[in-house]
Order: sequence, then structure tokens, then C-alpha cells
Amino acid sequence: MLRPYQSAAIDAAWEYMREKKDNSVIVAPTGSGKTYIIAQLIKDASMWGGRVVLLSHVKELLQQSADTLKKLDSSLSYGVYSAGLNSREIHDNCTIAGIQSVYQRAEEFGRVDLILIDECHLIPLDGEGMYRTFLAGLTTINPDARMVGLTATPFRLSSGLICGPNNLFKETCHEIGIRELIRDGYLCRLRSKSGIEKTDLSGVHIRGGDFIQSELEQAMTDQGKVALACSEIAEKTQDRKSVLVFCVGVDHTKLVHQVLSEMDLGEARYILGDTPSDERAESIMAFKAGEIKFLVNCQVLTTGFDAPNIDAIAILRPTMSPGLWYQMCGRGFRMSPGKLDCVILDFGGNALRHGPVDDITVPKKGKEQERKSYKECPNCQEVISYRADVCPDCGYFFKKEEREPRGYNHSRDSSDAPILSDETKPYSEECNVQNVVYKHHRKKNAPENHPATLMVIYDCGLTKAFEWVCLEHQGFARGKAVHWWADRSDQPVPDTVQDALVSINTYGLKRPQKIVLQADGKYIKVVKAWDFIYELTVGTPRDQRGTAHGVGPRGNESAS
Repeated sequence: MLRPYQSAAIDAAWEYMREKKDNSVIVAPTGSGKTYIIAQLIKDASMWGGRVVLLSHVKELLQQSADTLKKLDSSLSYGVYSAGLNSREIHDNCTIAGIQSVYQRAEEFGRVDLILIDECHLIPLDGEGMYRTFLAGLTTINPDARMVGLTATPFRLSSGLICGPNNLFKETCHEIGIRELIRDGYLCRLRSKSGIEKTDLSGVHIRGGDFIQSELEQAMTDQGKVALACSEIAEKTQDRKSVLVFCVGVDHTKLVHQVLSEMDLGEARYILGDTPSDERAESIMAFKAGEIKFLVNCQVLTTGFDAPNIDAIAILRPTMSPGLWYQMCGRGFRMSPGKLDCVILDFGGNALRHGPVDDITVPKKGKEQERKSYKECPNCQEVISYRADVCPDCGYFFKKEEREPRGYNHSRDSSDAPILSDETKPYSEECNVQNVVYKHHRKKNAPENHPATLMVIYDCGLTKAFEWVCLEHQGFARGKAVHWWADRSDQPVPDTVQDALVSINTYGLKRPQKIVLQADGKYIKVVKAWDFIYELTVGTPRDQRGTAHGVGPRGNESAS
């Protein structure tokens, strides 16, 4: 069953094709299920007899598409044309094809009505190349063929945004937001910690828009710096189970692997471009199974690599490419049982260079990218906006002189930006809590089966703050609720709001005496609570719509 945002993307693509004669792009984050969107578009086209070609550049994505298509509808017919998958089938209804295998064979496909292109940002805006050659051949056979591209990064390092009036793709027909998917529990939240060890990149030149590979590897492959960075990785991932490490080159990868292995913190392996396929597959399988803690790689495990259990990513690779920065961070977006967030350790200054992954700054050709100023918490190294008065992770209060903007010194700072853009908002003050009220809450106009939440109202004198605890939700939201309850009660975590209210009225709940509030748009958000005292409400448990710990209206509260 498709998720609501996947259905919305599919509807938008077909509406665009009905109303306009050119080509569009669906922008969907890593981990959002682009493959299901692709499979449904293929299924829809088959209903009216349309011939479809799906193009991708790596065999892993081709295999994912084939598997998902079979799962979506086993009656659908398709062929796979990929040398890497040892298959060369051209099917009348749909062909899933590797561009390297088919770019000179457009005439063999005949008339094609719909062309789907995964990772469409790889197509150059002009000139020749495999994609351009194949697409030109198909549109010569059928000038009315339509194209829909899919990508998480709708821009190129050399030329900026891929959509434009003179480009192959004219517009974005639908974009799925990262923050919305995190909020709704479909993606895992990312947290950023800067590396204490800084690397001097002042001697590394830029060619073709990115750092020169040989100079960059020389700067990063220093025995002392690698040892310090690995020590920091070990310290900050003590409570993490699956750590993915990105390096610059072959020698850098082998050195990082050697140092991590010698620290005896859990098994570490590395994968390079020339690693034998059987060895690579075995290492990846062991990593996904939790048998390996550290998996170190160089230019391998970005696009097409799916390991939901990744809960920490160490990026020891500086890059000028916003797409590569996103792809490395994106490996941590997927949800997994017991995984509440994924920490990003950025040793390359990438977060400052490109901005948060949900709001990447795309540089205009020929212009210097505007730099933003951020800071790290001196207590826990959380990376936050320089405007923040309070660290949302540990509650550290910045002194006045620490709140000033701080510039970026390219040769000293490794990471000075939050991973998500909503982390850049300023924070308000610490408040003393006088009373707390708990209520049964259901969103206004929500369907009958929509899960309820436990509404928590903090009375702070002139200020009232609200918190919604999602005990009846799934995924990330439920995980947060479990931690929230464990901090306040010794009783089992309830599955429903009704059970929660009964437990509160029967056994009581620890009440925070202090909270920190953060401005979040038009709302005030509770980002930290501490100094708990235990309170016991005396009396008979109330019904599922009652209140606890305070006087409040009885009944089913609703809010927009």
C-alpha cells in the first residue's frame, strides 16, 4: 500500500503530463520510497497500453525496481536489460535498463511512450553522453515520448538546478519534504556533531568544481590526524551499533580501517571500488545484520546503498559537491526498529559549505557561495545556529559573548552547520514549571482511525507550553514517546492515551520543574525538561477523556 505522499507524487506526475507537453521531475528524499513511486507509474502506464523504459546507472537500483514491481503486482510483465545483472531483455510493456548497457541501442526498443529516469540529476544539461545519446534516439522514434525524472538532489555541481526553461526537465511537478517525513515518522532524524580534530585544506586546490582528489587525500591521510579522528569517532559512537565511514581515497580508507581495527571497538571492514563483488556482498550483508560495527568505504556506498540500521555516519571526506554531501548524509535517513536518530560526524566542513540537508544552498555558476555562521556547543559538540541561546541537546546556556556570529575559516573549521534546517531557529528562555495538565487529544477534522496523542500543557506563569506525546503512533514518533514516558514513570509504557491517563491518575508521574522552550514558527516547542519531582494524584482513575495533574475541561479536546 502506497503512503499518502507517494500517491500525491504519482498524481502530480500524471496531472503534469496531462496539462503540459514537456518533462518534469519528482524530488523525493533518500529513504522515502522512490522505487514504489516508479513501480506505480509503470503499473499505471500498463493499464492504457503504454510502453515504458526505466533508466538507472547502477545495477542495485535496477534490481530494487524489478523486485518492487513484482511485489506491487506480480501480474505485471517487464524485462531487465543490464550487463551487470546478466540480463538482456527488451519487453513490450516495460524494460528496466542500465544506461551503460543500452545507450547505443535505442533503435532496438522501438516506440516508447514513457521514459522514467532514476537519479536524473546525473544527466548533463547539454552536450553528449550516454543518457543524451539514448534519449535522443528514443525521441527520434517517438517525438511525443514523455519523461519523468526522480531524484533527491535536483541540481548539478557544474550547472546548478536541473529544472529550467531551456533544460531537458522544465519543472518540479512534486517535491516531498524531508522535515515533513521526519515529523510523520517515515524518516529518521539526523543530529550533527562536529569533529574536534580540524583539517587544514588551505593547500588543496579546486578543479572542475571540487577538490583535487590527490591533494585532498594527501591532506586527509595523515597518521596523527587519522588517529585523533578515529578516537573521536570511537568516543561519540559508543552507544551506536552501525557506523558508516566515508573516506577520500584508497590509502585514506585503508588507514582509517587499520586504526579503527586496532582500537578493538568492534569489527571493522572496508570496501573499495575494486573490492571483489563476492567479498563486497558478504561485508554488506554482515553490516546490515549487525555483525560489523564499522564499515569504511571510498566512493562506493552512496547511491543505491540501503542499510536502515545505520545510526552513525562519520564523514572524513570534504567535498564541494552538494549532491555528494546529501547522498552521504542520506544513508542515515531510513528507519529501523529501536533506532531513534542518526548522528552525523562531519570532519570535512561540509555542513557549513552546503547548508542543512533539507535546505542545501545550490551555488550559482561563477559565483562564490554565501557562507553561513554556526557554532558548536562547547559541552557536547552539538552543531547549532550561532543565534541559539541554549543547546537543545544538553541544555548548555551560552554566555553573551558566545552568541555572536562566528565566521568560517576554511583552514580550521571542520563542521559548523546543523544537519537539518529547523535546527537553525533561535531558542527562547528557561522557564519554571508551576503545574502540568495531561489531556486526551485528537487532531481537528482527523479521520476516526487517526491515532490520538497525550496533550501535555506546562503552566509556566504567564507562559503556557504544549507538548504532544505520540503513544499510539508508529516509528520515530512512538520511539520518542517511549523515551518521554521512561523519563517520568516506572510503570510500563502504555499503548494508548487512555491507559496513560489511568496510569497517571493511579501511580502519578514525575513533573519537571524546569523546561527550555524553543520558537518553532508560530508555536513554542519544549526542547528540554529536567529537575523532576514525583507527584501522586489521589483518587479514582478517570475515564479516557479526563485530565490529570490539574484542572482542565473534560471531554475530547480538538485542535487544528
